[in-house]
Amino acid sequence: MRKPYGRQTKEKVGKILLEPHRETAMKLLEQIPDEQLVGHLFSHFYHKDERIKFRSIAAMGTLGSRMGRRDIEKSRILLRRIMWNLNDESGGIGWGSPEAMGEILCQSPELALEFKSILFSYLDPEGNYLEHEMLQRGILWGIGTYLESSPHDLNEKTKGLLYGYLHSTDPVKRGYAIRALINAGDFDCSLVPENIITDMQQINIFTGWNFVATRISDMALSCESHKVFA
Repeated sequence: MRKPYGRQTKEKVGKILLEPHRETAMKLLEQIPDEQLVGHLFSHFYHKDERIKFRSIAAMGTLGSRMGRRDIEKSRILLRRIMWNLNDESGGIGWGSPEAMGEILCQSPELALEFKSILFSYLDPEGNYLEHEMLQRGILWGIGTYLESSPHDLNEKTKGLLYGYLHSTDPVKRGYAIRALINAGDFDCSLVPENIITDMQQINIFTGWNFVATRISDMALSCESHKVFA
């Protein structure tokens, strides 16, 4: 008995996300109709393998920006779906959604004009603050990704919030906050707490298609080089 078409496509997407080379994978994913690809990439946001999860997020960024070039309204709908996933009323948690939003806005200046304030608001206790600990990691990652392309959009309030996360008990949050500040070209070594300079905790940083293990202290000491953790 033949498998349903949707299941076949999901399995195909899963195999493509295992490709060792990003460019090859993106070209293969582009052959799948956008409307089908969206749902299957979303499903991989929940993958237990962090590499597959982040690759699907990266692919969603490429897909969202491509859709925007063809029909901006379709990309707006996609971003609203991401926002809905982060809404308590959705009934879900929204794994991968803030990261995907950052990826899309990073690649689409037109969409960024409309949605960047919403992206930043998820970090703001006076805005649409995400209380879930793991989603806070996601928004730190998403903002850091966006700032890679638009460092000038880091305002003083968000900058202060990012520096605040350098005191987090979660090493991943500390690392993601450093990454965001470095990508914005606004990591000031003189403002960094001593515990960061001596922080030997190692975390995994996604570099576009794979992960690299790095110590937080090494990230901090790279402050003279910008955008090294894109």
